[in-house]
Amino acid sequence: MFYVFDQPITTGDIEADKAILHMDLTAGVIHQVDVLFQDGCKHQAQVQIFQANFQIWPTNRGNTIRGNATVVSFREFYELKHGHSDLYALIWGDGTIKDVEVVIQIGLLPKAIIQPMSFEALLEAAAGMV
Repeated sequence: MFYVFDQPITTGDIEADKAILHMDLTAGVIHQVDVLFQDGCKHQAQVQIFQANFQIWPTNRGNTIRGNATVVSFREFYELKHGHSDLYALIWGDGTIKDVEVVIQIGLLPKAIIQPMSFEALLEAAAGMV
């Protein structure tokens, strides 16, 4: 499954008044994250993605994902449990960029598809091959 969320950036979306983009997902494992920056973002559109009050992307706390006419894309293995599947992004600009949009795409699959065997089952299978 791929979820798509988009957020326009206005001149009012600045660091002191960031736009909040709520991303309601199902339980499962996030395997792909794409952050698309339209042309005109001028590397001034900034994105941070959180679960509760914990910044998960970028991993180095306090920093941001930025771009212009580009897609920042990465593979991930981040499990979301039932009842804890709500993420949100803080998105803002420098107060001058406008008429641009940031699009966040998240690929999510059930854990049984991504990891069909438990770690213990993998160890048992490997031990049986010796």
